[in-house]
Amino acid sequence: MRAARGLLIAGALLASAPAVAQDCVIDWAVQGETILMAGEVGWDSLDAFYALIDDFPDVTEIVLEQIWGSCDDEVMVELGYAIRDLGFDTYLFADSEIYSGGVDLFLAGVTRRMERGAIVGVHSWSDGVRDGASYPRDSAEHDLNRDYIITMLGDDSFYWFTLDAAPAAGMHTMTADEIQRFGLLTEAPLRGN
Repeated sequence: MRAARGLLIAGALLASAPAVAQDCVIDWAVQGETILMAGEVGWDSLDAFYALIDDFPDVTEIVLEQIWGSCDDEVMVELGYAIRDLGFDTYLFADSEIYSGGVDLFLAGVTRRMERGAIVGVHSWSDGVRDGASYPRDSAEHDLNRDYIITMLGDDSFYWFTLDAAPAAGMHTMTADEIQRFGLLTEAPLRGN
């Protein structure tokens, strides 16, 4: 069931800002036990997440609506580990679009579900000079993201797939078969609303 979009405070539903990337800012909203996320992970996203769950301790699920990626991979990884360590589930609506670091955040869910129609886009990371795919497989440059994927999925096959799927300047939209092959979901896709 789709949660109403907005922030629930003292019984009043407040509209949240439109889901567009805005200088590495996440738009957070809460509806019942669900956090809605949209935007791009930035340097303050982890602190904002902890503040939100302090204010709403009953939340159990994170819906990623539109996540364009991250401006800070280290914060994205820390946020993902926090989501997993705290036992959150993740969910994608039929019109959700997650790209790059947004896919990594989705993988942090203990239970990962999506409605058919959601877009999951992956590509190689870049350090601003070179794409991750250009580094040898045994290079230490892979460690942060590769170790994260191993923690979330149990092996690194999805990590290597993302590096080869598209260059950092491009994007590959995953097929249903690819999503299944790499174990991104813990349950079969649901029909969209």
